[in-house]
Amino acid sequence: MHTPTRLMIAIITFALAACSEQSEPEQSENMPMASQDMPMNGAMPMGGQMGEAMGQMANAQGTVTAIDNEAGTITIDHGPVEAVDWPAMTMAFDADESERMKVKVGDEVTFGFRMADSGSEITSIEKK
Repeated sequence: MHTPTRLMIAIITFALAACSEQSEPEQSENMPMASQDMPMNGAMPMGGQMGEAMGQMANAQGTVTAIDNEAGTITIDHGPVEAVDWPAMTMAFDADESERMKVKVGDEVTFGFRMADSGSEITSIEKK
């Protein structure tokens, strides 16, 4: 075998060996884990301080895009909500049956909501 061929075989062998020896990344003792400090239930606020946002009330306007009676939610395409530092977006809000019965898909609405550990919950909703 020629020297260049042997060299290539050696390089390929070492490269493959290095690729297969992947180790788990080390976890820092100071790195917060989801179970310690971070809500992982989709309720994380989009801006501001996390602790301050929970329980905060806000009002917004938007268009109802879906009502899911099984999940107990109303999905609304809403404009920016300055009170909680949110951009315009489409999202599902928890809503009790009485609130879900007030609206239908396509309705333009004004609504109040509260930030909760389980997500954002509609406290009032009215057609425009």
